Amino acid sequence: MSQQLDVWHKDLVKDKNPILKFWSEVFAIVELEWKKIRKEPIEIVLRAIQPILWLVLFGQVFSQIRGIPTNGATYIEFLTPGILAQSITFLSIFYGLNILLDRDSGLMQKYFSSPIYRSAFILGKMFSASLRALGQLVIIIVIALVLGVNLDLTIVTIIGVIFTVILGSAFFAGLSIFIACHIRSREGLMGFGQLITMPLFFASNALYPISIMPGWLQEIAIVNPMSYTVDALRGFLLTTHTPTIILDFGILLCAVILILFASTKVYPKILN
Repeated sequence: MSQQLDVWHKDLVKDKNPILKFWSEVFAIVELEWKKIRKEPIEIVLRAIQPILWLVLFGQVFSQIRGIPTNGATYIEFLTPGILAQSITFLSIFYGLNILLDRDSGLMQKYFSSPIYRSAFILGKMFSASLRALGQLVIIIVIALVLGVNLDLTIVTIIGVIFTVILGSAFFAGLSIFIACHIRSREGLMGFGQLITMPLFFASNALYPISIMPGWLQEIAIVNPMSYTVDALRGFLLTTHTPTIILDFGILLCAVILILFASTKVYPKILN
């Protein structure tokens, strides 16, 4: 890994165009993450066990209950995009651990001594989480199809789902990096991540529509980025769901930009 970084640093110096340099740095970080995944692909499968259990057990049981309005879809169809959003959120919210591991192994010092833009490094790390999230996407969609879930899978909807997964996972990975820069210990980050993941999940529209929530919970759900991830996924995957794609993408894109800016500002604290 250290030799790869040294070669990468030399290549970055050669690139004079700032825009090309920025994006080459982003994709270089993503490429390093891809090489890690190729060495241990079993990790993606293991992380998919929990969402699969939610889909198989929770989805099958609650499909027998008719009290939850699903706008014409079966409950398991309604639930599948929610479990997919849950999976990428839970996966990404702990991504800051990788940053702390890089710091403890000395790789972080190499990143800081390189000519890389800090924002490109953060964005590259955020997109790196999306690689793992896309692995979860494939597994969950396959399981859903095996269970007989009727999903609208066309070229357009698949591209839309992929883009949604990338935006959603990038935001929560950026949030994890922001938290890691303040907590700076793996144990603290894991504790904080566990503290906020379930509230994020239950205060979203993943399990039930916002319309049946109590008023105070609706206000939380409206500002919860996970709600817009779920809504966008339902808009693409379910023909029964009225899409609000422009609003969902607009909110998620703004959230990604804001957390990128915030994480870039506080990032130097991680070495203190």
